[in-house]
Amino acid sequence: MPSSTTKRSDPATRRAQLLDAADAVFTIHGVNAPLELVVQHAGVGRATLYRQFPDRHAILLALLQRSAQRTQDRAQSLKDRPDAFFALLEYQAERIVRSPAVSDYWRITSLKDPRFAPARQQIRDAFAPTLARAQAHGLVRPDVQIRDLSLLSGMLGAALRGPTDAERRRLVRQALDIVRRGLRPETEADADTGTNRRAD
Repeated sequence: MPSSTTKRSDPATRRAQLLDAADAVFTIHGVNAPLELVVQHAGVGRATLYRQFPDRHAILLALLQRSAQRTQDRAQSLKDRPDAFFALLEYQAERIVRSPAVSDYWRITSLKDPRFAPARQQIRDAFAPTLARAQAHGLVRPDVQIRDLSLLSGMLGAALRGPTDAERRRLVRQALDIVRRGLRPETEADADTGTNRRAD
């Protein structure tokens, strides 16, 4: 006879299986792929899917919530690194290029649907201490604020325009390089150069 612990863990296990399956299916076929493909990929019954998620939107919301939690977990694992802010940006960039259809859905929908707000806030909360630490170590200019994260994410999201995985990865590496250089504090040499340019 299965233990009560096993019984309690089954719904959570099935939920995780469904989310893994949905992530894989949406990555290959897009977010409008038939949910039957998710059911087949997860190896569960259709009724199991709808007990966990009433519709497609609920699945995509749950995927964002899981991504937000993983971002928070990653931030915690990097808490002693001065450059954790950049490591988290790279982690976010990897998600964008690995699953462009889902990332694009989040980018468009989460801005107008209040149900996405808690997950977006969780991501900002994960980044906030890493930004402060990077600024304290002189890695990021002091005028950058956590609200600028949406702008930075939008720049990384430009990689979604790439038609292939290789091109998206090239674009996101380029975007990360531009972001990193744009965030670094201005040096005296930079200031002198800027002054000379204005004088010209």
